[in-house]
Amino acid sequence: MAPATPFLAIDLERMQANIARAADAANARGIALRPHAKTHKSIEIGRMQVAAGAHGLTVATVGEAEVFAAAGLDDLFIAYPLWLDPEKAARLSTLAARGAAISIGVDSVDGVERLVHAGLAGRISVRVEVDAGHHRSGCGPASAGVVAAAAMRAGVDVEGVFAFPGHAYAPQAGEQAARDEAAALTIAVESMRTAGISPQVISGGSTPSFSASLDVPSPVTELRPGVTIFGDAQQWELGSIEPGDIALSCHATVVSHAGGRVVLDAGSKVLGPDRAPWATGHGRLLDHPEARIVQLSEHHAIVELHADAALPPLGSVIRVVPNHVCIAVNMVDELLVYDRDGDAEPSARWSVAARGRNH
Repeated sequence: MAPATPFLAIDLERMQANIARAADAANARGIALRPHAKTHKSIEIGRMQVAAGAHGLTVATVGEAEVFAAAGLDDLFIAYPLWLDPEKAARLSTLAARGAAISIGVDSVDGVERLVHAGLAGRISVRVEVDAGHHRSGCGPASAGVVAAAAMRAGVDVEGVFAFPGHAYAPQAGEQAARDEAAALTIAVESMRTAGISPQVISGGSTPSFSASLDVPSPVTELRPGVTIFGDAQQWELGSIEPGDIALSCHATVVSHAGGRVVLDAGSKVLGPDRAPWATGHGRLLDHPEARIVQLSEHHAIVELHADAALPPLGSVIRVVPNHVCIAVNMVDELLVYDRDGDAEPSARWSVAARGRNH
């Protein structure tokens, strides 16, 4: 019996090809991969990435780190400047005591002092975050040495430096974001070396800048793409992935032809609500590339097809590509796995093990 819609489905053949493609591209340039597991939040997928050569995983929160470490995927980088309250500090201490190799982001001397006060010096490592143009978090690249030196004086192991070129999430912005990242990291590395610290890891990367970060002159030794494993409608529109390589879609049923349009039984509570200002819709249809989701409510999506296209029959199942796959995955309890495109039944169901672990 076919699963009830809506649900998120993985095309295993495509996903494995995406994993191999990213690994091969990085290996060819001598760059390590530490993929961001917040995209999939799945133990099975994390294991596949490590088996393909990933140097551990990147995670977003202490909670995600706990889930993956419990499954033996315990070489983990929490890629944000954490502000350690007693509860988070205790949880990190427990992870370290169990043998996990944990590094976290810092972007200020105050953050370093907070870590020391929590008793984590010598137990976890840090990477200094620098702002590469996204203007979210990160110190100025020239200040990286100051933050790193404060950590070293306090007995904290400084693993290296990192940046997130998040401003690559705009049309034709990937190459410039990669160049901005390279420039920021070059300054940061020099700042750290001037302070007498040689970074062992120089980390960067985002999905839309991934290819450019492999090609532009840069000091990076590690990249942390996330969405390369699945693709989504954002990456499709940005040109970071071809539709034939998209490995995750939402299977939704056509429930109405009201107004001469297609109404699906999948809304924001499974697709996610994200829509970038430059996006042409709330999602796209894998088998109807010209179509766009023009209206999204909690449990329904309205699709407009090309004027000459026939409406898919009522009751038929459509493959929807969410705008932001990371959000969509966090909306569901499990991912249904199909061995290859066209299979009628899933071969497995994988738990979204780190779903909701937002702190």
